[in-house]
Parts: sequence; structure tokens; C-alpha cells
Amino acid sequence: MTERPAGANAIVFIFITVLINMIGFGVVIPVMPTLIMDITGEGLASAAKWGGVLSLVYALMQFLMMPVMGALSDRFGRRPVILGSLAAYSADFFVMAIAPSIGFLLVSRLLAGAFAATFSTANAFIADVTPPERRAANFGLMGAAFGLGFIIGPAVGGLLGDHFGPRAPFFVVCVLGLANLVYGSLLLPESLARENRRAFDWRRANAFGSFLQLARYPALLPIVMTLFLSQLAQWTMPSVWAYFAEEKFKWSPSDIGYSLMLVGLTAAIVQGGLTRAVIPKIGERAAAFFGVTVAMLSYVAYGFASDSWMIYVIIPFGALAGFAMPALQGIMSRTIPANAQGELQGAVASVAGLSMIIGPYVMTQIFAAFIKPGAPFYVGDILILPHGAPFYFPGAPFMVSAALSALALFALRTAVRQIRRPRRDAAETAVETA
Repeated sequence: MTERPAGANAIVFIFITVLINMIGFGVVIPVMPTLIMDITGEGLASAAKWGGVLSLVYALMQFLMMPVMGALSDRFGRRPVILGSLAAYSADFFVMAIAPSIGFLLVSRLLAGAFAATFSTANAFIADVTPPERRAANFGLMGAAFGLGFIIGPAVGGLLGDHFGPRAPFFVVCVLGLANLVYGSLLLPESLARENRRAFDWRRANAFGSFLQLARYPALLPIVMTLFLSQLAQWTMPSVWAYFAEEKFKWSPSDIGYSLMLVGLTAAIVQGGLTRAVIPKIGERAAAFFGVTVAMLSYVAYGFASDSWMIYVIIPFGALAGFAMPALQGIMSRTIPANAQGELQGAVASVAGLSMIIGPYVMTQIFAAFIKPGAPFYVGDILILPHGAPFYFPGAPFMVSAALSALALFALRTAVRQIRRPRRDAAETAVETA
């Protein structure tokens, strides 16, 4: 295909593609407890454990496929990877809509994770067409798509789940994906110039190879650790929220959808508006510290919330944590050459995928243990608490997330020191040379 400049329509398409991926993720949350209990005939604690397994297989495939997609886009261009993944993702949601058993649902979630691995390519597209000084702002726009996905997805999932059953939302995502595929086929240009493409290499096009490539940039490693710990903590919300709200507040799927709609709305305001205005003024480092600190405090508040109204007070405050991600991505993208942006975004996505493998599974198991105190607690086949959780505390996963956020702050402090040191050394060298 002949390359042509990426105009506003292309940015809109990328935004919509990320939005649909997040809608697909969001519709699952309110209806998954009901769907699993209907399929298995078991209670909420068991449904939470199965929910963790479903999240695990979804995340595992994203972890494996994200760097592959990034490397393929560096070789063949962004357009064919994005459109091909979108087509397969839409088809898989139709398959999930008709899943007859938990085993079938497991396979479907595995395939959905593989075909949802377009975030790395979408971010690389943004890096291709955006000047370095504006990348943090446009990464924030992609964050707004995440937020809007959490407005639309959980609301659709909750409302359709209440009125038409837990399978209906999957059909909706399928239709949306196919419509966007037609739109992109007509309007999406190629953003990667041929002179910036490079050969596909399996040593780089895998999750572990991506981590090795990050080692070429030592200053990035503490920032990557900050991202990992922050995202590990963040996955508590989508993985545990529906089970937590049903157990503690007796919310219905639509109640859960409404609360997550507010999460998405406030996230969209912060990441689509405030980050673009504030980060250039206060700087990426200050924005990152602020976002991680807010996340830590909000997790503590969720864990100890005793009434439903408290949740609606905490959500807008917690949305300010959205300053962290675009700021950290902006810092990282400045240190990477133009022909490695796809690889960087693939590596960052692999870090997110690794956190998604660990976080939802472990947090759902912790939740199940703390709503059934006294029962032995296993993670997989490993016995963690022989006599079970010592007391009833549904908010336990949020306290774990708060601790992880505290560790992320420490990693970020280390990262800032390492970034400052090379600049200081370079300045001293320049003075000595003069």
C-alpha cells in the first residue's frame, strides 16, 4: 500500500480501536460472576477462583502476543497488524457469546487475549505520527480510550446482562469490531516509513526477548519496574471489583456497571483532558509521582469502605492516578530511537501482560480466601495458608495493591536518580572538555 500522511481520521480510528478493545474487556466484568455461576452451578467464592483462571489465560496470551505484534508492525507496518487483529478479535467475541461450558469459555478467553494484543501497535502508530514533545499528551489520549471503554463496556455489560442475560454483551462487541474494521480498511494509512522498518527477529519478538532488549537501556529498568508494580496493583479493580461489590454491598450487574461507568468517566476526564493540559506544565516526573501516590491512597480507601456511597466518593479521587502512565511512557519514549518505538511499546505491553498474568489470578484467590476464612488457601497447587484467612475481609486485595504502589514509589525514586546522574555526568564532561 502507498504510504500517505496520517490525518485526523487515522488518529480517530486508533482511538476507536483501543476503545473497542476496552469495551470488550469491560463488558465481561459485570456479567462474569453470573455467567460462571450459571455454567458451573457453584457459589461466588468458586466463581471468583474461576474468574481468576479466565483472567490468567487471557493475560497469558496477551503477554506472549504483544511483543510479536509490535515486532511484526516494525517489519510489515502498523496497518496490516491492526486490521488483521481487529478482524480476528471480532470473530472471537462471537464465539465467546455461544460458549456452552467453562472449558469452551477458557479457550475463547485465550483466543480473545491473543487477538486483543493490538495496544503495542496502536501506541507505536501514535509514536510514528506524533512529535516527541507531544507524545505524552497523545499517550494520554489513548488512556482516555481506556477510560471510555470502562464507561461503555461495564454499562453495556451490566444493563444487557440484567435484561437479556450474560451472553448478550459479547454479541455487541462483535458488531462494533466489525464496523470499525470496515472504517479502518477505508481510512487507515500506513504510518511507518519503509526506511524505518526492520527484519522480524524471534529473539526480539517474544516477551522475554523484549525484556532483554530493554536491558540495552539501563536507565529504563527502574521505570519499567515502576510500571510493573503500578499495573500489578491496578489489576485488582477489574479482576475483583464485581465479586467485591456483590459480596460486600449486594450489588446487581447493573449496579456494578454503573460504578465502573463512573470509573471510566473520571479516567477519561483525567487522561483525555487533564493530563494533556497539566503534564506539560508540571513535568513528567512530578506527574508520575503524583499519580502513583494517589493510587496508593485510593486502594486503602477502597479496602476499608463500609458503605456504597463511599465508593462514589473515592472513584473521582482515584482517577487522578491516571497521571502516572502517560508520564512514564513519555519519559521512556524519549530515550528510544525512531526505528525501535514498536519494540519499546511491545516490551512495555509485555510488562503490562506479565502484571495481568499475576495480578488478577492472585487477587481473586486472596478475595476468595478472605470471604471464606478458615478454609485452606491455595494459589494453584501451592498451599499458602493451611488454616485459611484469619478473618473476614473482602477488601484484602486492595490492601495488597496499596503495598505494591508503595514499592512503585520507591522504584520511581530510584529511576529519577538514575536519569539525573547521566545528565549531570554529561554536563561535567562538557565543562572539563571546554
